[in-house]
Amino acid sequence: MRKVSVGPTAGRAGLAGDRVVAAGSTARLLVAATARALRGDDCADLGHATPLSRFTGAPEPVRRAAAARAAGRFALTPQQVAEVNAERVAGWIVDQFPASRWPGVVLGSPHGAAVHLAVALGVPWLPAAFEMTVHWTRGAVDRPRAALDHGAALAGRLLAGNRDVHVRQVHCPASRGVSAGATVALAVRWRCLPEAYARFLADRLEPGAPVLLLHDARTWPVLDEGRGHSFQVGSPASGLEPVDFHPDAPALRQVLRCAGGDGAHWETPDVSCPAAYAENGVESGFEHSVRGWAGGHGHPLHRVLVPQPDALSAATADLYRRWLRRAGKTGDRLVVECGRLLDPWQVVRAGLVPYWCENATRRRVEGVEWWLAGSEPFTSVDVLPEPPGARSPALAGLPQWLAVAGFGRRRRALDRGAARGYPVASVPTRRATEVLRNQPYDLPVPPPLGMAEALVALREAGAHQGLLVS
Repeated sequence: MRKVSVGPTAGRAGLAGDRVVAAGSTARLLVAATARALRGDDCADLGHATPLSRFTGAPEPVRRAAAARAAGRFALTPQQVAEVNAERVAGWIVDQFPASRWPGVVLGSPHGAAVHLAVALGVPWLPAAFEMTVHWTRGAVDRPRAALDHGAALAGRLLAGNRDVHVRQVHCPASRGVSAGATVALAVRWRCLPEAYARFLADRLEPGAPVLLLHDARTWPVLDEGRGHSFQVGSPASGLEPVDFHPDAPALRQVLRCAGGDGAHWETPDVSCPAAYAENGVESGFEHSVRGWAGGHGHPLHRVLVPQPDALSAATADLYRRWLRRAGKTGDRLVVECGRLLDPWQVVRAGLVPYWCENATRRRVEGVEWWLAGSEPFTSVDVLPEPPGARSPALAGLPQWLAVAGFGRRRRALDRGAARGYPVASVPTRRATEVLRNQPYDLPVPPPLGMAEALVALREAGAHQGLLVS
């Protein structure tokens, strides 16, 4: 059986996990939302209005300066990177869940539908990685080579004390805006099962409880010299293609103008892997370690390979509709969530069908439009578009979001609070809770799904979209 992670930092304290994990990262939010839903709580305490909300109508230079200051407010200093203990972060994650015995667990890539799936199963969700942001003094959004040099030095400090992680640096002004020049983003991916996770699974899983591993299979060009640190310019989450980050690409010039950069300085490092797993992928060592642990402890392991976020979102929405109808509910009321605007407890409390868009890019919104066009109609459709806080040529406009709401036969609602100031505003997660609290109660909550039933539903609903369930 493959060993779990016992790195040299496992015995020392290091920085608190709450300080290490990026405040606005998707994985951090999803862990918090799952833990609250399993306790029967909503997300009313998650996220508060940021100072950026005061600068929505300000001139672009003023708004960019405010965004840069906000990005650096919660970032680590380069000196603090050496104090990061990935094992302590894993412990902080599992400590957020109630002290119960669970009938299973979901692990892997961050995805809002994975959280809705975990809540329907009545089990925790654990990420296979976490994101950090670190100050980049005198950084520049239009200098990816300088970002690589700075990030490589930071990764060296981190890897010196954490030998069982891989650090993926992402320089993406399209998805991060001006913050890509104020901080560097590091996705820290465990290369084997952390000791804290192994203890949690051993102590908290019921005998024979299944383990479900979700893997984001999207690829992207990457520079990886085999030293534990890899680098990618752009991201699948940007809604753009790798070719759009070429110096001569019109999309890149537009992105850099919006972020206060200049395309004349753009020079991308060479690529060693043209199609490596992108930042939300799962390390092969982590998967092998989970498989070894599950086999050695009598827990069946199932794996879901996700080619695009839309595939899992659609399959999970179909699964929820079936689950709700089996419990005697209509399953005809849909909520389209986006990014950090989600609340899994309010969804099950109101008997809603959830569809999660990764972000507000046209590609992701087109995904929900195609799914709705091929689905049995919903009587109501509520849409929560998260403003990304930065402009990009890949973003969906409000008319496209309104077209999504238009699929509702009787009720068609686009949240005005989220739409106000779109796309440069900032909306906290608790906005989703405020909106969903207005939905009528539909209790009791259906009995938890069984893993076998969920896997059958995912296979049936996701097969035509390339979702691979094994």
